[in-house]
Amino acid sequence: MQLALKYDLPFARITISYNGNILEIPDVLIDTGSATTILSTDIVASVQIMPLPQDILYTIRGVGGSEVVFSRQVDYLKIGECSIADFEIEVGFMDYGFEINGILGMDILSRAGAIINLKEMRIDFC
Repeated sequence: MQLALKYDLPFARITISYNGNILEIPDVLIDTGSATTILSTDIVASVQIMPLPQDILYTIRGVGGSEVVFSRQVDYLKIGECSIADFEIEVGFMDYGFEINGILGMDILSRAGAIINLKEMRIDFC
């Protein structure tokens, strides 16, 4: 799958399914420095992923600061031809100072067997 270079960073387009509702999400950062996958609350609200009273809120920290998130299990997350069923994502506001709809972290990249080729700006899966 071809990656796009924006802000000098690699981005991909993914698809998620939640309760049978399918959503394509552009501008998702490929980030091997992130342990988990996080998607923007604004984007996933269109498939009814919203915080519920029983959700546990977590504070995650990274180079860009800290953020409060909740988690949700999606039916699947698909990147290119690789689909991972019953995958848990984190959901947060993602206010990082530039347009970004999500981050694909090491949880999905390692589970999917991602091979990132930065010379050709591709991500493939074994």
